[in-house]
Order: sequence, then C-alpha cells, then structure tokens
Amino acid sequence: MYEKNIEILRDAVENHRAIRNIKFHRNPDGSFDLEGNLKLWIKCMEPFEKIFLWEQGAPGYDPEKTPLQENPYMVFIPADGAGEKEPRGTVIVAHGGGFQTRTGCEGVNVAWYFHEKGFNTVILSYRLAPYTRFDAIDDMQRAIRILRYRKEELHITDRIACMGFSAGGMLSANCATLYDPGKEDSEDPVERESSRPDAAVLGYGAFAVVAYPGGFFMNPFGDPEEVLRHGAICAENITRRERLKLAPEANITCDTPPFFIWQTNSDDPRNAFATGYALTMAGVPFEMHCFPEGVHGLALADGENDLAMNLPHVAKWADLCADWLLAQGI
Repeated sequence: MYEKNIEILRDAVENHRAIRNIKFHRNPDGSFDLEGNLKLWIKCMEPFEKIFLWEQGAPGYDPEKTPLQENPYMVFIPADGAGEKEPRGTVIVAHGGGFQTRTGCEGVNVAWYFHEKGFNTVILSYRLAPYTRFDAIDDMQRAIRILRYRKEELHITDRIACMGFSAGGMLSANCATLYDPGKEDSEDPVERESSRPDAAVLGYGAFAVVAYPGGFFMNPFGDPEEVLRHGAICAENITRRERLKLAPEANITCDTPPFFIWQTNSDDPRNAFATGYALTMAGVPFEMHCFPEGVHGLALADGENDLAMNLPHVAKWADLCADWLLAQGI
C-alpha cells in the first residue's frame, strides 16, 4: 500500500520540491513568510499516502484555528523490497522550524537518504504553533506507538529510531527521555504500546536547557514571548517543572536509549557537550560529532538545503549515522 510513497519521495527529492531558498523565507517587510513556507510543505506532501496519528483527530486539534496545519500525520516509506526481506527497523524523521514552520529538506531529503541506505523511514508532520511543544511530543510518541502496533502489517520490526533537526532534534531528545511503557488499561490499543525509541539522533540545535549558567537560552526563531507561548524554549513565563521536563539532560537515566549527536560549532557545542555529559554520567552509550565549519540548518549538508550549502566534510555525518543505526539494530 505504501510502496507508491517511494516513487513520490524520489520525485520530490529529484525536483527539489521541499527546498525553499533562504532568500524567499521573508516577506518584503522583513517578516518571516510562515504562510508561504507551510503552503510549500502542504503541496509537497499532498501526493503521499499518509497515516494520520489519530483517526478521529488529534486531541485539541482545531482546523479552523490552524488551516495551514493538517491533523498530525506521518508518511511511511518502506525499504526497497521490504516485503521480500527480513523486517528492518524504522527511522522517524522530524523536520525543524522553531516549532512554528517546517524546513522541508530536513524531512523529505533526509528520509530519502536513509531510505536509500536500506531503512524504513517515516516523515513526521507534527503540530506547530499555536499548539505547544508538549503537543508535538505527543505526536512523535504516537507515531512510535502506531509503528509498533502495525509492525506486522508494515513488515517492520519494533526497533525504532527518532531523528530530528533543530526543533525536531529537541523533539527527538524529549521523546528519548520522556517515554512510557504503554498504558495497559487504555481502550485504545495503540496507546498500550511503548513510546520508548530504541535510538535518538539529534541534528543541531538547543538540546540542553538547564545544564549551564545562563541556562535556558533564547530561541533564535522569533520573539521570545511568542516562541514561549508556542511551546519552544525561552527563559520567561514557564514553570520550573515545565522547564525541567523539557530539558533532556535533566531526564536522562540509565534506561535512556543511545544517542547520536551532531552539530556545527556555530550552534554552540555546549548543547552537545551538556547532553553528552549527562549521558556519560548515566552510562548511556552515545556518539558525538561537532564540526568546525557550517551553520544551522544544513540538513544533509550536500547543497540540497534552503541555504544551498554543500560542505562535504560535514555531510559525512549521515554515513556515520547510518553505520551507527545499524549497530543499534535499527
């Protein structure tokens, strides 16, 4: 059923359908063109066969309030010849965009790359502002549960990695530290499945939240009060309990799954170091790469990104990550 998504994804990548050059990111008055960005995502994703995360609609979803956001969904891309081979694990790919918009190359192009490496992949379209970051976490956790519940139908194993970039990296870190084993008494059989990923891949961004002085950094994507209201990281008007819950490094335990972390030094490598330190203290395996060149938002760093930046050395992260995912049994 989902095999047709392979050719649709190939077409999207070959024709650069998810790319919007940075020069088109802003309106003539200098404001960020959220509408144009979200419309590009909708058009790019329209041909795919989708799996909506809640058949009756996500909790609190209001299409009138957010007409440029569909009900949260995922697009499943089976590995080539999946039905003829032993089942493989799945990589859920979460785009960035400051929890306000969608950076298409971080979903579409990355999913294609790891599909070509032999993995089942998923492009996740999670809720953005005015929904909260906690809603986005619920969306990724729901995707994990659905994949496990439907593993026989999809011909996959229950080994799942969550991979994200920028805001999506923060989301992946949250899901790798705030999981539950499943709600045994739930009337919804999907909710009885575990939401714990087996591996987490964090691609650049503000992962650490409370780990060093100054702690709780300002989000670079917009006005602090607006960003906070939309559920992203910011220093003001958020309870200490919420701050700690959103801090991956404060929720790492010996049961946390392994992490793969990569970023460029322009993103402040203390984010990676703080998370790596917490993983070390808990005895959780991880791999980390901090690249001296490059900026935020590179995706595969192969030129197929909104920045049109091709950095061969940074691009090696993807091959390294593919090898690492195989080692995790994905």
